[in-house]
Amino acid sequence: MRAGVSDELFETLVEDPDEDGGLEAEAREVEPENFLRHIMALSASKVADGLLNPKLVLSWLLAHLGAGPLWAGLLVPVREAGALLPQLFTAGRIHGMARRKWAWAAGSAGQGIAALGIVAAGLMLEGPVAGAVIVALLGLLAVSRSVCSVSYKDVLGKTVGKSRRGTATGAAASMASGAVILFALLLMFGAAERFLLVIGALVLAGVAWLGAALVMSWVEEAAQEGEAMGARASIRQLRLLRERPQLRRFVMARGALVGTALAPPYLVLLASEGNAARQLGALVLASALASLLSSYVWGRLSDRSSRRVLIYAGIAGAVAMGLALGVAAMGLSDTVWAIPGVLFVLMVAYHGVRSARSTYLVDMAPVDERASYTAVSNTGVGVILLAMGAVGAGVASLSLPLALGLYLVMSLAGAFWARGLQEVEDG
Repeated sequence: MRAGVSDELFETLVEDPDEDGGLEAEAREVEPENFLRHIMALSASKVADGLLNPKLVLSWLLAHLGAGPLWAGLLVPVREAGALLPQLFTAGRIHGMARRKWAWAAGSAGQGIAALGIVAAGLMLEGPVAGAVIVALLGLLAVSRSVCSVSYKDVLGKTVGKSRRGTATGAAASMASGAVILFALLLMFGAAERFLLVIGALVLAGVAWLGAALVMSWVEEAAQEGEAMGARASIRQLRLLRERPQLRRFVMARGALVGTALAPPYLVLLASEGNAARQLGALVLASALASLLSSYVWGRLSDRSSRRVLIYAGIAGAVAMGLALGVAAMGLSDTVWAIPGVLFVLMVAYHGVRSARSTYLVDMAPVDERASYTAVSNTGVGVILLAMGAVGAGVASLSLPLALGLYLVMSLAGAFWARGLQEVEDG
């Protein structure tokens, strides 16, 4: 990408292109090019995320293959736990890498290979065997994703200025939403046989992750000395939760806000089974539109105050849960618009949490401890997510509205705890 074009786009997209953003002089010189490479790599990765959606797309695929409810029920826990819990141990090795972009590129390539493996399993296998293989491949994909998560915040912090990081991630999320919206429309209006659409989407997801790996390898990242940590040293990183009160409070706030991620399947359960095929497309569309319309805005707001975005997103999530309870009470959940509309509000809140949590953590963490902060935070949140996912499932078996009420309270608690966080941005 030519420097002149990069500079023009960079100045158009960010508010303060002349500020150094805490970068070294060498990194500042190539920031415009790196900024756009981040957007390109993240856009491709987020397109793949939207096309390979365990809650909707993979669940439908396993049902189509006759895998049974056991394997379908394992999709979300395997994806979430696999992406978060290994980070405490992968962070130690990544910390020893001079250029951590290679960890992200390897993780993205791993996700692409796993996605293409899921395609092969979908075409060649059926029944419980297909379920077992696809869940195992999803586990590989999730572990690869954990490597990307640990390494990315460090790479972003070294190559993009402090007040411009949220803009980069938000712009990527908004750009990626277009492809997911197209996929949703194809599902809604039956442009082709549904199985072929799903398989085609999974192929595109695999290719997108491989392409993202290539683009990230082009990022110009300065070498940084680091020392790899063994398993014991990695576990000792958990002391940061005791020694750093703001990190501990951040984990508490982010952990409470996982309700915005756990609630969508329960909205699907509220939707009419009679319109299941059409509802799948409408729900995917609602999720994609929420990302398209909110991610860039949330990113810009996070650059000003990611703490306030966490508060606003928590309140928005509580509002969405309240709307869901109202829709159920009024008997409107079988309409084609009600649950997708509620999901739209919920996903706006979810993307606010995603943008703010990433920006806040990068800006809060000391430069030489970003990988450790990320690993400890994600491990803590992973434990909370698994625990609250299990609790929510148990409550939902008794009362679906009660489960949504639980996540409503959690969202409000997350907003409350976020109020006690320190401001880490300049504005």
